[in-house]
This record gives sequence, C-alpha cells and structure tokens, in this order.
Amino acid sequence: MSVSLRPVTAENWHECVRLKVDESQNGFVAPNVYSLAQAKFEPESVPLAIYNDDQMVGFLMYHPEDYQMAKIWFIERLMVGHPYQGKGYGRAAMQTLIDELRAQPGYQAILISFVPENTAAKKLYASLGFDDTGEIEEGEMVYRMALDK
Repeated sequence: MSVSLRPVTAENWHECVRLKVDESQNGFVAPNVYSLAQAKFEPESVPLAIYNDDQMVGFLMYHPEDYQMAKIWFIERLMVGHPYQGKGYGRAAMQTLIDELRAQPGYQAILISFVPENTAAKKLYASLGFDDTGEIEEGEMVYRMALDK
C-alpha cells in the first residue's frame, strides 16, 4: 500500500465527488461535493484526495483555527469510498496527515469530530491517539490529540 495525500484539482475533482460511502454511513460524513463547495467559500480549508498509488480511494479536509486561546488543526472530513473501506486507507491517510500537521510549528493540538453512532471512526481515532474531550459540537463528539511542543 502506498498512500499519499494530493490536492483536489480541476483534473480530479469529478473523481472525488463520485466517491461515496456505504449507504449505511450516509449520515456520518458530508458528501464530497458539499465539502468541496465549503472549501471554495472557506479558503482556510484544505481539501485533499487520498490515493493508493494512482487510484483515488478517499477524501479528507482540514483547516487551522484558534480554539480556546490555542492554535490547533481541525480535521473536518475523512471519508474512504465504499469499495476501498476496511483496507487500511483511512488509517494510513490519517497517520500521513498527522505527521504533516505535527511538523508545522506553533500548533498545540489536532481536533476531529464525528457523529456518536460512527463507531468505526471512534475506534480509529482512539487507536491513533485521539482522546475524547467530552465536548459535543453540532451533535458530534470532539476528540483531541496533543502535539508535542
């Protein structure tokens, strides 16, 4: 497996919006077309395609923000297309992004949120080192990973 994160561009955005989660997960993550529209109007958001070699398998989006008087990264979206789920792409993409964000100076933490019913996300984020903050934001559980100073 060779997972990489690449910008969503004029050349690959159609492929990105065609990626869908399993029907049972539709309420867990916004459709990619919505996320790309959001990124267009919220320029601090960074949309990235997840690739295995040259095959797009998923999507993620993050942004920097000031949160409780600290500079943090917030991962807004993570999705892996239905045919590619359960193969480790989500974990590999998250680890790649965490490593990239950790390398940026001045940030104290990474936050991520998800709907409480998304048990797969809960398990993945906890296994990567995110801790439950006990906060609920817009109906979603908020998890936090402290970054080394």
